[in-house]
Amino acid sequence: MDVESAAQAARARLAALPRPLGFVPTMGALHSGHLQLVRAAVERCRSVAASVFVNPMQFAAGEDFDRYPRDYAGDREKLAAAGVDLLFAPQTETMYPSGFSTIVDVGDLGSAYEGAARPTHFRGVTTVVSKLLNIIRPDALFLGQKDAQQTAVLRKLVRDLDFAVRVEIVPTVRESDGLALSSRNAYLSTQERAAAPSLHRALDVMLEKLRAGRDAVTARKTAWDVLQLPGSWDYLDVVDMDTFAPLEFLRAPAFVIGAARFGATRLIDNVLVSE
Repeated sequence: MDVESAAQAARARLAALPRPLGFVPTMGALHSGHLQLVRAAVERCRSVAASVFVNPMQFAAGEDFDRYPRDYAGDREKLAAAGVDLLFAPQTETMYPSGFSTIVDVGDLGSAYEGAARPTHFRGVTTVVSKLLNIIRPDALFLGQKDAQQTAVLRKLVRDLDFAVRVEIVPTVRESDGLALSSRNAYLSTQERAAAPSLHRALDVMLEKLRAGRDAVTARKTAWDVLQLPGSWDYLDVVDMDTFAPLEFLRAPAFVIGAARFGATRLIDNVLVSE
């Protein structure tokens, strides 16, 4: 089915649903964090749509697109049980037919931190989300705070391109030891899983030092050593919530952000500073 036929079929079903319509885009392999987004959408909207699409455009060569966990049957059951009224799960050739070449790029906001580590990532995210918003046409878009820079990128996308949708950010869901839920946690070995919560502990230590008046460089030096082996840092910083510009001193609203590698698995996390 081509994208226009798939869009028309989805819209025909969506037309019968009461508004407001909430939308939760996912790449599947659903965990409690995804389902918390659905629960928030169910609470705040009369109808809810979700998508499951492992988007090849946001994976660079050598990344984990081929081995990214997939469980469509399980995802469909979880979404239905959580209250999703419509599931949109297109094929790759539906979203990116032969000759597809249009890219959506938000500029500098998408070029630092995650954008520097994965240079094509955010262009893939913004392009597919633009397509999904045009197909689903929701009233509210629900995103998880765990992907902090992605939320900033998508808020800018919505603002710059005048999408008629409000963006709702839902707090990160964590394991009892503080590890942020992620589909990639399944890749961790026993040793790596034991060390992975130290990423979040390091962010908390950095925030503690920043709140005490330390500058970012000093706070980072203290927090850097909190990360447990075999973890290794990609970055650790404090940034403006909207622009992701690095801050010398804490100034809310802001994020303390970090990315670390545990073996072959790269994890990200953040702490929101709202006041």
